[in-house]
Amino acid sequence: QVQLVESGGGLVQAGGSLRLSCTASGSIFGIQSMGWYRQPPGKQREVVATIIRSGLTIYADSVKGRFTISRDRAKNTVYLQMNSLKPEDTAVYYCNAGLTQWGQGTLVTVSS
Repeated sequence: QVQLVESGGGLVQAGGSLRLSCTASGSIFGIQSMGWYRQPPGKQREVVATIIRSGLTIYADSVKGRFTISRDRAKNTVYLQMNSLKPEDTAVYYCNAGLTQWGQGTLVTVSS
């Protein structure tokens, strides 16, 4: 079992930036990937960015060039740097580990 704790959400104006953090604990050995998903109001959850164990990163087209996923292995933490935020980025953002473990979510609201 892996525990994931997210932080960093909040309210920001369009064009602004936020950085989300996700710290993992528990049985983290062997996790092949970690990622960020989001669920906009009234919509389904969607993948935003993923970082594979090798370091390869994958992004949704909607965030390419604006968001960056990174990790600090020493801290068991994955980050999502979000720049040039748009109102359509408003959502609850969830951290994921190994496609099966989820954090509690953190709300990001982008005002126009």
